[in-house]
Amino acid sequence: MIAIAFTILGEPASKANSRSIVSRRYRDDAGRIRSRPMSIRSEKALAFERYALRQIPPLCRVQLTGPVRVTLRIFYASERPDLDESVILDVLQNRYTHVKVSGVRVRELAQAGVYMNDRQVREKHVYHGIDRTNPRTEVIVEPLAAQQCALGFGAL
Repeated sequence: MIAIAFTILGEPASKANSRSIVSRRYRDDAGRIRSRPMSIRSEKALAFERYALRQIPPLCRVQLTGPVRVTLRIFYASERPDLDESVILDVLQNRYTHVKVSGVRVRELAQAGVYMNDRQVREKHVYHGIDRTNPRTEVIVEPLAAQQCALGFGAL
């Protein structure tokens, strides 16, 4: 298989530096309303995710299943942001939703990604660039060949 390449326009938000602590309400097993603190991504990071998801070409959503190599060239509008590829790696994976089937919560594929899960990324090449007029991320995803050599003398 050849490499998958495309460009995502816009400046990615840093996932690590843009978290907020909020109080979320939920019902416990007895039906009482409780609240607990949760860490959520910033609105800028969530907005970038929504915008970037729409930019992945349908032909690139092949759901690679094996290990992959990812090359990212991230062009920021200024020197200020940290180089952080984590939100982009998240955008490239499958998206799931939970639905109830016969009263049981079941995970269902909502949107196919370039690969199934970002845990498949075995090799990363991430580059920082500046383009004040056109911030973007150039993405290249390549499947990796099997890493294990054949065992035994008959394979020579």
